[in-house]
Amino acid sequence: MAQFSLAELETIIHQRAHSGDADSWTAKLFAKGIDKAAQKLGEEAVETVIAAVKGDKKAVVSESADLIYHWLVVLGIAGIRLDEVLKELEGRTGRSGTAEKASRPQG
Repeated sequence: MAQFSLAELETIIHQRAHSGDADSWTAKLFAKGIDKAAQKLGEEAVETVIAAVKGDKKAVVSESADLIYHWLVVLGIAGIRLDEVLKELEGRTGRSGTAEKASRPQG
């Protein structure tokens, strides 16, 4: 199987979001806006956590796929590209997580 990337998924989401296809879940989420998409992202996060706590590896994989998909939808609706998030992550790799968190503005 060829390597599938988050960038490819981001492209598919963008295409489907603007396809006008009434049967496309992606197009429906984009039409409903950030509130609905963020709600779905939260639901998938909770379902992923529950599966992990139960030790259900198959469900963790499935729910993680849902979580990543809905996260990319939220990014897309918000006008944030995956590259921006990856750049932020890349900038954090040169320091410890504790030091990175301490450098964030308090609030």
